[in-house]
Amino acid sequence: MSPKVILINPKRFGDDRGWFSEVYSTKKFSDIGISDEFVQDNHSLSVPAGTLRGLHFQTPPYSQAKLVRCIRGKIFDVAVDVRRGSPTYGKWVGVELSAENGRQLYIPVGFAHGFVTLEPSTEVTYKVTNFYAPANDHGILWSDQQVNIDWPLPADVEPLLSPRDEKQPLISAFDSPFAYDGEPLELLEI
Repeated sequence: MSPKVILINPKRFGDDRGWFSEVYSTKKFSDIGISDEFVQDNHSLSVPAGTLRGLHFQTPPYSQAKLVRCIRGKIFDVAVDVRRGSPTYGKWVGVELSAENGRQLYIPVGFAHGFVTLEPSTEVTYKVTNFYAPANDHGILWSDQQVNIDWPLPADVEPLLSPRDEKQPLISAFDSPFAYDGEPLELLEI
């Protein structure tokens, strides 16, 4: 299990018909330090651009690492360090994932995850390392000023949120069960 957030750029092999890409291989992912066993695939559709989902995570013993990709449209995807004692606690990294660029973001346990859609009818799929556990499903407020995510929305656009995401707690109210593993937040690109 890698403690780093990793941006993965799968190779695409194209010709006049289109392209082919291997998006997941246990062996290749293990070679780059991701040895997680993914147990569930999730798929979301967000119809309006500006739909914001997050910032979510599951607590132990049902913690989840995630492997996220956008298969239609475009998103700005974010990981926030929520590991107790981390020198980068509350810091974030964000990347653009799209059907066009084919990139994937690996988010290890101990990080909150969220994204905002940048195009209408955007679809996102992601693998997770543990099953959904409602009692362990938590989050932090997307607009928390302590985290201060620079969401790429036009100034006059308010994000479309679920009622749950409108009321998530601030990071200062979160008593993190995730231990710092000695690796500060860093976005590694492969």
